[in-house]
This record gives sequence, structure tokens and C-alpha cells, in this order.
Amino acid sequence: MERRERFARTILNGFESYFAEFQNMTLAARSRFENAQWQEMQQASIERIDLYKVKTNQLLPYVELIAGDELHSFEFWRAIRGIYSELIRGHDNFEIAETFYNSVYCSVFKHRKIRNEHAFVFSPLGDMPPVDVSKVYKVYQLTGSLTELFDELLSDYAFNIPYEDKSRDITSIVNLLESYLAPRFDLGTGSVELRVLEHHFFRNKGAYIVGSIHNGKDVMPFVLPVLHNDDNAVYIDTVLFGADKLSVVFSFTRSYFMVDASIPSQYVLFLQQLMPAKPISELYSSMGYNKHGKTYYHRCAYRHMEETSDQFIIAPGIKGMVMSVFTLPSYDFVFKIIKDKFTPPKDMTRKQVEEKYSLVKRWDRVGRMADTQEFKNLAFARNRFSDELMEELHAVAPSLIEEHGKALVIRHVYVERRMTPLNLYLQDATDDQVVAVMDEYGNAIKQLAAANIFPGDMLLKNFGVTRHGRVVFYDYDEIVPLVDCNFRKIPEPRTIEEEMASQPWYTVGPNDIFPEEFRLFFSGNQRARKVFDAMHSDIYRAEFWQGLQEQIRSGYVESFYPYRRKLSFDRGINQQKDSA
Repeated sequence: MERRERFARTILNGFESYFAEFQNMTLAARSRFENAQWQEMQQASIERIDLYKVKTNQLLPYVELIAGDELHSFEFWRAIRGIYSELIRGHDNFEIAETFYNSVYCSVFKHRKIRNEHAFVFSPLGDMPPVDVSKVYKVYQLTGSLTELFDELLSDYAFNIPYEDKSRDITSIVNLLESYLAPRFDLGTGSVELRVLEHHFFRNKGAYIVGSIHNGKDVMPFVLPVLHNDDNAVYIDTVLFGADKLSVVFSFTRSYFMVDASIPSQYVLFLQQLMPAKPISELYSSMGYNKHGKTYYHRCAYRHMEETSDQFIIAPGIKGMVMSVFTLPSYDFVFKIIKDKFTPPKDMTRKQVEEKYSLVKRWDRVGRMADTQEFKNLAFARNRFSDELMEELHAVAPSLIEEHGKALVIRHVYVERRMTPLNLYLQDATDDQVVAVMDEYGNAIKQLAAANIFPGDMLLKNFGVTRHGRVVFYDYDEIVPLVDCNFRKIPEPRTIEEEMASQPWYTVGPNDIFPEEFRLFFSGNQRARKVFDAMHSDIYRAEFWQGLQEQIRSGYVESFYPYRRKLSFDRGINQQKDSA
């Protein structure tokens, strides 16, 4: 028993070490924001994502040494699970500690033989700790004027650098609050209460104050984005009201926040009250606990399968050359597996595709690439798969599927939120919707490029439309850093023969890209192309891309906003009002 208890304690100590270092990385975000250390902020975000694997790998030699010849005994792990469960009983973050245990278990068994009696597929302590959410928010009661209320709030959330113009920002906040909420709320003295999470959320070049306005039973979520100007001061850029706008701020298409939450579940439950439609798994992930987000997702997915009976089918849309995609009609996610052989002219390996997905996980997704959850040896009920889908899987990825009685095991699969493929969305779109979505499509390409991401294949079918109308890229097999590309203008033909040639008569290097050819992406939809050309024809010019490359190489970090720039307050200075 002594060995088993030492083993369980070793895993728990490994978790505590991981969590402490995670917190230290997170706590440094405030100073980086105040000092405008944007490149360091990006690097810290990547290192924090990598930290989980670093810490589990560091732990493996110790658990192997302590367990000895019992390391691969299921009886041993069944006992360890019970001991570990008792060790973390009453732990503030037991749910994340269970996920860390699962990661050690999966490392030992190579993601096979995952059973609830050996690992925490489900928690004996419950999905969420019984936390007191009121401990993580500050309360502001309206006893005087709204101006006084927000003066107090901004003073409490001040940084070690000054506000650009605090009085101006308060006036802007109050004016918007009164115009937006007056028809909905009684804004009289004593009737309004603010509940504001105690710490800022940091991401990219912004800090966010998150809370809710309460008026009796009525609740209105809000976010105050705090930005950094060029004179080492901060300002409130706008106020975002409502669950939908808050949901976009916490979108699965954005990189993870850094927020000082010593008990993450308190923040998650507060946010979930403000965004009831947002899955709890995504809220954990949005705060950097993506591994536990994956655990929580799996539990919810399992329960959904248990409560439904519809079959998995091939996902609607044009089939991909690299990935096979299937979904469940009653479910808001799609499952993507890498084919054994890629449809020509795709020329790459499975490992290269996996590296692209890993890159997306670590990069700043700028609201334009979907986060994914990666699973190995994921088991399904075989009878839930349609005949057409099984025929497809056997044809394109036989090496990834195993049938064991009533179970179908898929050796490697990515899961991401389901979206409407852009090419299908355009088929039934009104003229106004075409204008809006093609503007979004152009903004998506430009923002990815500004984040040093060249999507490669920009066909409409490789982009999706979210329920909020945002356009998101989800085909990652050809993405490369923008700075690795060589953007060129197609040379003028020198002879009639060159002009009429079916193949390029000029040399083309492996990294050469000719933006003039991007018009071909719209060959099947001239209505969309006409709208796009009117708004974003600059992407057809090599100079546009070269300018972005120069900007990135100079060390400049672009600002990416989780809201439309037209919502920004007028600060009385020259402002850029581009789309977010």
C-alpha cells in the first residue's frame, strides 16, 4: 500500500507543480500588458500551452520508477484511482487534478484501455466543484450617479499606467449604458447592481473587464475592453452588452485568455451564467485549461450519445482531399480524420497534417480558426454509423478504424464546432447576406495574414460561417507562416507563344505564390466574386502581402478585436474603424 500511496501522491505533486507554474505564467500577463510587451505576451501564451506536456513528460520517469513492474497492471491503476480520489477530495481544483491523472495514465497506456475504473472518465466527485461564485466578483451598488459608479469601478481596475482620459471614457460608458439599457432596465438609484469578476482577462493586446448588470431578475452581461495607446496609457474602447457579444469574446476561434483565477471553476460558472449557450468545456479551454476542456467535452459527448439515437453521417459539403469529415445531425460538432491516401494533387504526409493542427492549437487564432480537440482511440457504438459513412471510412482511412464487437474505435480523430460551409451558405444567401459574409471572408484572410498565417487553399468550401455570422477557416493542411511565402506578380508574356501557353513559361519556386490567381477561388460563384472584388481586391496584389510580411518581420504585433471596430468609442483622435 505504501508504494501505491507514494505513486498517487507523485501524480498529485506533479499536478500541483504544473498548476503553480501555469499560474505564475498567467500572473505575468498584467505586467506585460502594462509594458506593452506584445511579442513576449504571444510567446508566453505558447509556452503555457506547451507546459502541460512538459510537466507530464517530466513526471513519467518518477511514476515508472515507483510503480516498477506494476506500471501496466490494471489492478494497480484501479487501486491508484481510489487513493488519488481520496487525496483530492475537498481539493479546490479536483476536476483539473483528475484530468492531469488521466494524462499520466494515457501516457503510460498510449491512449488505449481507457476505462472509468482505471481513470477518471467520469468523476466520483462530480463534474464541477461546489464552489461559491460570489467570492470572485466585486459588487457595485448604484447609490448615486452612474458616473460615480463607473468612476469607482475604473479606479478599482486601474493599472500601473494612467488612463488616457478617464472622465471621457466614463462619459462614453454612461451615455451608451443609458441609451442601450434605459428601455430594458430601471436605472434609478438603488435599482442597479454590478457584479464584476475580480481580475482582468488578458489576450493579444487587450485586457477585458467582465461582469453583469443586475436589475431585479433582469441580468445583462457586459465587457469593457481596455486597450493600450502609444503614449503608455490605457483607455476603454467600448462596452459590449449581451450574451452573444460576450460569446464572441470567449469564442472557440480565439487564443486562450490569461486570467488570475486560482479556482478556475468559479470563473467558469460565473461566465456560464452569462452565456448559457456556451459549453462549459469551451469556457475551461478559453482560460487555458484546454486539457480539462477536452475531458469535460468527452463527458458531455458521451451523455449526448446515450440520450440520442440518430446516426453519424458524412458531413454536408464538398469532400476534402486530406480529411474525411462526419457528424451527428443532433450534435453541434464535427469529427475529422486524416485519410490514409490524399486525393491528388495533395502531396504531403499524415505527420505534416498533424503538425499543422498542432500549430493552430499554439498560434494566435485571431478569431478566424477553430480550436480542435484531438482524441486517440476514441470508441463509438458501431450501430450509430450509417452504411454510407462506414463505406467511406473503410475506403479512405482503413488504418484508423477497428471494429470490436459492438464498438468502433477510431485511432485518431479531431473534433471541432460545426459550422455552415461558406459555399453552401452562399447558395441560399440574400444579397445583403452575401455582402456581409464576403466582407467577413476578406477580413478573415487579412487577419490571418496579419497574424503570420497564410491559409494556402482559400476556396470557399474551406471556410465556415458561425451562428454569429463570423467566417472561420477550418482546413489547415496547407497553412504556412506568411513570412515563409514568396509573393510574386505574374511576369508579362514576351511573346504570343508565352501568352497562349497552357503551363507557366516562367520559373516557379516551391514557396512562390501569385496573388493574381486568387480570383480562381470564386470560379463557381460569380455573385460572390463581384461583391468580394468591390471590398477586398487588394488581396490580388503581391504588394499587399509583401507589406504584411515587412510589418511582421519588423516585430510589429497586430491588434485583433473580438468585436466590430465601429463599436469603438470616439476618442476625439484619428481612429481606425476597420472591421474586426
